[in-house]
Amino acid sequence: MTTSGKPLSVAVIGAGMAGRSHAAGYRNVNTVFGAGLPPVRLAAIADANVALGEDAARRYGFEKALPSWEAVVEDPTIDAVSIVVGNALHRPIAEALVAAGKHVLCEKPLAGSLEDARAMAELERSADVVTAVGYTFRRSPGIAGIRDHVQRGELGDLTLFSGRYWCDYATDPRGPLSWRFKGGAGSGALGDVGSHIIDAAEYVAGPIVSVSGASLSTQIPKRPLPLGAVVGHNAAPVSDEFGEVENEDTASFTARFESGLVGTFSVTRTGFGLPNGLAFDVLGVGGRAAFDQHRPAEYLFDDAQPDARTRGARQVIVGPHLPYFAGGVPMEAAGVGANNADNFTYQTRAFLDQVAGVAEPLPACATFADALRTMEIIQAVVDSSRNGGAAVAVPPVV
Repeated sequence: MTTSGKPLSVAVIGAGMAGRSHAAGYRNVNTVFGAGLPPVRLAAIADANVALGEDAARRYGFEKALPSWEAVVEDPTIDAVSIVVGNALHRPIAEALVAAGKHVLCEKPLAGSLEDARAMAELERSADVVTAVGYTFRRSPGIAGIRDHVQRGELGDLTLFSGRYWCDYATDPRGPLSWRFKGGAGSGALGDVGSHIIDAAEYVAGPIVSVSGASLSTQIPKRPLPLGAVVGHNAAPVSDEFGEVENEDTASFTARFESGLVGTFSVTRTGFGLPNGLAFDVLGVGGRAAFDQHRPAEYLFDDAQPDARTRGARQVIVGPHLPYFAGGVPMEAAGVGANNADNFTYQTRAFLDQVAGVAEPLPACATFADALRTMEIIQAVVDSSRNGGAAVAVPPVV
């Protein structure tokens, strides 16, 4: 751990949409929560698209742009690195960074294949550095608040978890055939957005032990080949030639949790009019709660109030009484400042708290092992879909 108080030097590999969110998070880490974190040096942003990297470095105040991830590995002054590139590149980059003694925050899903994910989890067990995974929704004040209700027993024994992540970024059939549409079953909507709702479900309701009734489908089976680089979910010039989409646009399944709780899940990247639709309801014998990322500054809560005349769902506006809000936004007033960008700042702060050995750190980030588990659940969903919806056990939590 870095405890000397010298500046922590950070870099981001990947200058696209999510990479810029990491960059903004590092820029803001010392503006939130308490003292104790050393000064942060914004060292570099690396991207093979040099112009994109240079633009991101300029926007977020990083010292320089580098043309490759290897250049980050080779820079002895860099302490901690976010990996925010295509999933298939996560393993080789993480292995090189860990070998170079650098701390690693890797975007989800952990890797491009289950084999690579297992190798990364094994790497973590022997690593002498902090390794973490970017499940940003764990940092949402509303979701963390619902988790607290569940853990305090305020909903009673849970009876149902219903989760969904519905997005619209792939609804246009003229959208280019980027790397997001390659990789086989489980690497599409399940890996991209399903990994988030699966992690949120276990974060709130505990471990999943089996899945069943899975169904995967692809609504747009062919897409035009891009004529150049594709950044994030953005449109790009395309050719008249089409290629096959290799993974799913939509998936649904049922899960059973260790507690006996039943969960239902659906994910899609072709949900018209839904830019970022992570949402869930969690029901218990004594209460219920619901969250929708399209309204991130609130959640619904209903419990067994003693006066029946006031029973009913209440809109809880996130504020200083919930995790991450107090000390985490410039204006600490209910209903102000809770959004996706804040979650990235809280995540990078938690990561650097671990790196620096801060005395009272934020709750630790998810680990490579946590993210491997998510991929094992995704593989179980794929296996269930290939076997007519049969129940498939998930490896137990280690």
